Amino acid sequence: MSEGQKAALVRMVACGSVDDGKSTLIGRLLAQTDSVPDDQLHMARTVRRAGSIVPVGEVDFSLLTDGLEAEREQGITIDVAYRHLLLPSGRRVIIADAPGHEQYTRNMAVAASTADVAVLLVDAGRGVKRQTFRHLTICALMGVRHVIIAINKLDAVDFSRTVYDELAGSVAGAAARLEMSRVRVVPVSALDGDNVVDRSTRTPWYDGPTVLEALEETDHADEDVRPLRFPVQTILRAPDFRGLAGTIATGTVRVGDRLQVAGHSTEGRVVRIATHGGDLESAAAGDAVCVELEPDLDVARGDLLTTGEDPCVPADRFAADVVWMGEEPLAHGRSYLLVCGPLTVPATVTAVRHRRDVESGREEAARVLSLNEVGRVEIATDRPVPLDAYERSRHTGGLVLVDRVSADTVAAGMVRFALRRSANVVQHDYAVSRDARERLAGHRGKVVWLTGLSGSGKSTIADAAERNLHAQGVRTFVLDGDNVRAGLNKDLGFTAEDRAENVRRVAEVAKLMMQSGVVVLVALVSPFRSDRRAARDLFDPGDFLEVFVDTPLEVCQERDSKGLYAKAAAGTLPNLSGVGQDYEPPLQAELTLSGTGDVSDSVATLMALVLDEPGTTE
Repeated sequence: MSEGQKAALVRMVACGSVDDGKSTLIGRLLAQTDSVPDDQLHMARTVRRAGSIVPVGEVDFSLLTDGLEAEREQGITIDVAYRHLLLPSGRRVIIADAPGHEQYTRNMAVAASTADVAVLLVDAGRGVKRQTFRHLTICALMGVRHVIIAINKLDAVDFSRTVYDELAGSVAGAAARLEMSRVRVVPVSALDGDNVVDRSTRTPWYDGPTVLEALEETDHADEDVRPLRFPVQTILRAPDFRGLAGTIATGTVRVGDRLQVAGHSTEGRVVRIATHGGDLESAAAGDAVCVELEPDLDVARGDLLTTGEDPCVPADRFAADVVWMGEEPLAHGRSYLLVCGPLTVPATVTAVRHRRDVESGREEAARVLSLNEVGRVEIATDRPVPLDAYERSRHTGGLVLVDRVSADTVAAGMVRFALRRSANVVQHDYAVSRDARERLAGHRGKVVWLTGLSGSGKSTIADAAERNLHAQGVRTFVLDGDNVRAGLNKDLGFTAEDRAENVRRVAEVAKLMMQSGVVVLVALVSPFRSDRRAARDLFDPGDFLEVFVDTPLEVCQERDSKGLYAKAAAGTLPNLSGVGQDYEPPLQAELTLSGTGDVSDSVATLMALVLDEPGTTE
């Protein structure tokens, strides 16, 4: 793509509530600018979906964007459809037709994340919907700079200016609260073509631009003038060559420039910029290149190349706005994978600061975020990483959170700022090391994490194992779920997010105790795999041993030593694992013990694991 072509490219997302007419408006724009092939126009004249009111022979514009068979059958947009529009000025627009249904909000967020302009449709007959405000809020958070609000289907209300003014004021007011200053409101009828491409005689009271003219007014974000941000995607090697390959996110790089890895002061001079088409003297945002530095720097995938004049300082604590896309609510204290371009790093949501009401714009206190909700969170990564503020760079400030068990993308996030305290916490290396403590103890410290249903026998096995280990001179400590909740975690309940925080705190305490040379036995239900995985990730290989105490639910219910199952049956304990809340057994525990067998046999097997460090046992 040439420099001129890149400068002319504009990305647009069409959004709004379901059935507001997005596909029809886009289809008319495409057809009237000769941006669709003749065979597609012929199809749109002859094919009709069930319930269509467009006569055969006329163009059903909505069919020009619905690419999935299910979309044609149901008359809705499910996935994002991308189309190319050529403006009269010669500029090219990539249009993303985003779905309006609430269940597909995640698809719309993906489309908005790269958009320069949003066309937000409102059905004049049905008014502004909550989904309309949600889409507007997402556009604002995603940094969409231009918004064209199309008050559609005005033909259904006789092109009433009163209706138009009321709806325009409502949506434009919400845009103002979101600090979106570049807003155009256009009265249209996508079905009849009023004010889409040509000006309408049926709106004599309107003297603003058509939708097409408003698109022409959109200016393109100039990524080239921003500071250099070059995420390294891979390392290319050949005889006498080591190149750093990736796509330049922002800024420009030239042969002779001095670059450094974010967070390091050592610089290397660019001696070559290689591409598939040959070497370049310079490259700009959007170019996929391979850069050779002299001297060669220690660079890995996910590192960020910058210049010394405007570096990106790595941090491990960030405030971010997120659009939650997971079916399960966001739980603070739970670990996810944070992905930003080629960078992937474990991260924990340490706090949910507030939830945004998409209609009023108010920030409401919240501890969780549910599907399609928007809010501000704090994220901690397990090491410092270079992330910019989103308004400075979408590419190095936008992120997604991925569930570590299912690998589902559960959130789209926009970094707002690095938390100042991340730079004020500096770990001190003390003279007495873990090895020294373990030599004094005479054995290695480790954490044995027993998980299972309430009543499975975890505490009984841990108690017996500690007695035997203590008798052999092994320094031990048991962290029991109930005992911990009586003190350290007395502020936590039994919701999914509180359970995640409970596991996180216990794991951190267990790690500190292990580093003092203690064998820590943790007896904790810890029902969710993702929480136990996050706990394991705090430890080096061999330091964390997961033990599954496998006891059938019926046996646990019969034992009911604490009376919890009776309370659950009476409806007074709704979050009991295995009854009112799921329990996810381990998939690859180091050891599985039967909770119905002889306790002494289980203890002997556990002792062998702790003292002899055998491989996985089933």
